[in-house]
Amino acid sequence: MKALTIVVSLALSLASAATAHAQAAPLSTIEIMAPWARATPASVETGAAYMTLVNKGATTDRLVSASTPVAGMTGLHKTFNDNGVMKMLPVDGIEVRPGSQAVLKPGGYHVMLMKLAHPLEVGQSFPLTLTFEKAGAITVSVKVQKAGAMGSDMGNMGHDMGGMKTE
Repeated sequence: MKALTIVVSLALSLASAATAHAQAAPLSTIEIMAPWARATPASVETGAAYMTLVNKGATTDRLVSASTPVAGMTGLHKTFNDNGVMKMLPVDGIEVRPGSQAVLKPGGYHVMLMKLAHPLEVGQSFPLTLTFEKAGAITVSVKVQKAGAMGSDMGNMGHDMGGMKTE
């Protein structure tokens, strides 16, 4: 019994010494909330992903690119109303100020999915890697909702645009 106690004590001592020297990877200051996309018809090769980007850090960060295996190409875009005509333009980044959030939603900023490998189907999920200037790459799971969806419950809780702008 005494030998067992010594072995357990030694094992615990070694585990604690190893933990004391281990370094934790820095946590990302960017949180991605409620990523979602709309289902697409079989004949359509484009779609979009939406979400809320939350910056919990002390400095501004920018979403600069995205990638996913379900699309041959991705891009960051902005939809806007120009004298009654809806237009969409590519942007080179989406800024998220410290302590703020940027909402990507229909009719605004979004991740454009082009050359879809297959239609996006309701209930399906797919990986999307978002790359930020400072936070680096963050991969999320995007849930596909019905074709006319306007957002997930978590993504539409009265969030403002969080100072999003492009440069």
